[in-house]
Amino acid sequence: MTRTALSFLVDRKTTCPHVERQAERAGPALAQAEELCRARRVRLTAIRREVLETLYATHKPLGAYEIAERLGTSGRRLAPITVYRALDFLTEQGLAHRLASQNAYIGSFHRDSAPDTVAFLICEACGGVDEASAADLSETVAALLSREGFAPRTKLLEIVGCCAHCR
Repeated sequence: MTRTALSFLVDRKTTCPHVERQAERAGPALAQAEELCRARRVRLTAIRREVLETLYATHKPLGAYEIAERLGTSGRRLAPITVYRALDFLTEQGLAHRLASQNAYIGSFHRDSAPDTVAFLICEACGGVDEASAADLSETVAALLSREGFAPRTKLLEIVGCCAHCR
């Protein structure tokens, strides 16, 4: 992880467990993302890696313009289209997810071993997002979809409320 992305986590003075958990998982998740890309024979280019690092460096979802701003150097902001292209790649590879309710992105910590239905627990108070999944959740959603004859493109649930830390 670059010093810029990592310093965003380290410099943040808060006891929010979302931040602490994110800091612990960011390094291993980035290494796992690199390995996944090598195994799939897809390129994790420098800009794609920087966008992913930026997503891993925060516990809150970020929009493309926010990412472009954070990646900008010496007063120059990265073109949003460049960020959108990187985000498209990251979401296609399952390394990031788009939260439709916020039109923003979050880095993913779950990989191929996780069930295919993911729930994002979005805290209205602190803005933190936790990614959760469980086999029984996936099975229940699969049964519902089968019963309805519905073919989903993705299976992401967004659950909005208040995290344990903020309650």
